[in-house]
Amino acid sequence: MSNKTSRSWENRLSGHPDRRMMEFTESLSLDRRLYKYDIQGSMAHARMLSRQGIITASDLESIETGLFEIVRQIESGRFPFDRTQEDIHMAIEKALIARVGEPGEKLHTGRSRNDQVATDLRLWMRDQIGSLQSKITALQKALADLAGRHIQDIMPAYTHMQRAQPISIAAHVLGFTEALERDYLRLGHCRQMLDCSPLGSGAIAGSTLPIDRDQTSRELGFAAFSRNSIDAVGDRDFAAEFIFDCAMIAMHLSRLAEDWIIYCSTEFGFICIDDAFCTSSSMMPQKRNPDALELIRGKTASVYGSLMAILTLLKALPSGYNRDLQEDKVHVFSCSDTVEACLDIAAAVVSHTRFLPERIAQGLDQGFLDATALAEYLVGKGLPFRKAHGIVGSLVAACERDGKRLIDLTQDQFKATCDAIDKDVYKVLGPQNVAKAYCTDGAGGTRQAAKQIALWTRRLSKR
Repeated sequence: MSNKTSRSWENRLSGHPDRRMMEFTESLSLDRRLYKYDIQGSMAHARMLSRQGIITASDLESIETGLFEIVRQIESGRFPFDRTQEDIHMAIEKALIARVGEPGEKLHTGRSRNDQVATDLRLWMRDQIGSLQSKITALQKALADLAGRHIQDIMPAYTHMQRAQPISIAAHVLGFTEALERDYLRLGHCRQMLDCSPLGSGAIAGSTLPIDRDQTSRELGFAAFSRNSIDAVGDRDFAAEFIFDCAMIAMHLSRLAEDWIIYCSTEFGFICIDDAFCTSSSMMPQKRNPDALELIRGKTASVYGSLMAILTLLKALPSGYNRDLQEDKVHVFSCSDTVEACLDIAAAVVSHTRFLPERIAQGLDQGFLDATALAEYLVGKGLPFRKAHGIVGSLVAACERDGKRLIDLTQDQFKATCDAIDKDVYKVLGPQNVAKAYCTDGAGGTRQAAKQIALWTRRLSKR
């Protein structure tokens, strides 16, 4: 029986595929971005077939020449992506056969699109992880640079969105650098998890031909090849982990955006974002809106959607490959593109943002930021912390009624509440004194911020 169309599987079926079916099942419009990896895997597979004596050296030469021509055609924008070919694998194979004839028909020997796409996606993701890590590093460097300009400047830290304790502005900024470092490491772990070649697993059970999986695995730069062909073609754990990692990055970026949206408001006035990353209003001429940050916050929702989608996609699949897995790339590509764009714009915003320490200093005396330090002062005088906590709470309540700060109280007023309070109490009161007095490693004080800046400068300079 002769082929009715160019589809690889149609001899098995009678009639012609319905046009709606063809449009519904195609993925070329999405997976064409895998072309480089599909050709990379095909090159390795062809060389292995030649070394194993399954195809001739002449066949290999023709295949390699044809694939190189296809790469040049795709990269020059001249490749005719035909959606009737279903996917990037068949589009490239058809083009190869059209160029080199029979040798091109031998390329698919010993493999299936099932192990082919699983390999392509891993190769793509390996590179994409490197790209995302580079963008995380760029944002971390921008944050560290901003922090380095504000080690001695003080701002309030918040819990429950209420003023808590005074901290170095640098410590606040570097908190995001720490969160991003976890994202960087998490992506590295994902790269390790996907560093296993499924190529040679075939459709589900391997091949009766003498395929050398170790050779193709090493040539493609994988640390190993999969041990079980059934699991290998159906495994998308690495895709779910990648999307989870993207969701965590998006979450951290959203939290940064939320803080800075609040801080650039008139009510706070802690920072000023460059006009290049703001918009105005079509109605209110005075408006200066932090739209870039709001969109980072908003786009996090779609990344979360991708995570739920991939988990739902995988939750009830039977063993082996199922066509449902074609949908994995919808969510992998979408979340990766979104996070990549958000990292770029976040780095640009941070690089063009100024903290306003003079404006912040005007309100530092509000909110009793030194109350905890006063309680710890009393601990140093021998009082149990819980008792010290109660004493300071009473003092704060009294100051609040009288419109005073703790530092405004006289020594007699202090003594009337607690005999343990001496003249040296004034050395620990006030936000600046507190920020300089923190002793614990990793605290939000000025000395700790300087140490953290030095650490991040060394670490980031090595990337």
